Amino acid sequence: MQAHIVLAHPEPRSYNAHLAAVARQSLEAEGWQVTLSDLYAQGFDPCERPEHYGKRAMPGRFDVQSEQRHASAEDALPPAVEAEIRHLEKADLLILQYPLWWHLPPAMLKGWFDRVFAFGRVYSSRQRFEAGHFAGKRALLSVTVGTSAETYAFDGRSGDIDLLLWPVNFSLAYVGYEVLAPLVTYGVEAGLRYSDPAVVTQRLEQAARDLATALRQLDRRPAIPFNRMSEWGADGRIVPGAPVHSPFIRRRRDLDLG
Repeated sequence: MQAHIVLAHPEPRSYNAHLAAVARQSLEAEGWQVTLSDLYAQGFDPCERPEHYGKRAMPGRFDVQSEQRHASAEDALPPAVEAEIRHLEKADLLILQYPLWWHLPPAMLKGWFDRVFAFGRVYSSRQRFEAGHFAGKRALLSVTVGTSAETYAFDGRSGDIDLLLWPVNFSLAYVGYEVLAPLVTYGVEAGLRYSDPAVVTQRLEQAARDLATALRQLDRRPAIPFNRMSEWGADGRIVPGAPVHSPFIRRRRDLDLG
């Protein structure tokens, strides 16, 4: 089995970097072959731009999808993008390791999605969801957040963590991945600043052990349900009788929040 870890944190001594190392060591101990992309260390450019493409499809106007599709057809995607796609194609498991900043992934990781999930190569209108390029592979988010689990509960002040992570998980499902329930390490920033250092160290060490245990028990980890292509109508809306898995895709415009 092969796994690929994508790390998105600028500090090589960060807790996120530590968790990426724990994940790698844990999987290798179980016999996996593991590769890792440290996006900041590699100098990955998260910005999609005209100069990434030599032979342009539309020299007079930069249209991202047109250039990605043309480069995919010509086998001329930018080398950094091609290298990432090849890692993903070889890997049975993808782990995204990152901190939640302002309720979103770092811009570096968002740009990785923008460029690596290239139109024509990784997805198309016929190549998505269960027919996606990465169908048969699994993906897992390992995310750190600053405050407690309570603040990320359904009624917490930071917002429901499952909803905050839904767009990233949905993007993975869109290109074919079976998306496993995320691993979230809570209280990293607030704990480091305001708590007893010994207590914080003990808690973070336990979180790392929990990650290692979860990776040893991947087959027991539940997958997040998403709708299949057959459950969408020609207008792009969910068909009658199809299951509803998330408030992001629902049957009522207005929800009872009482």
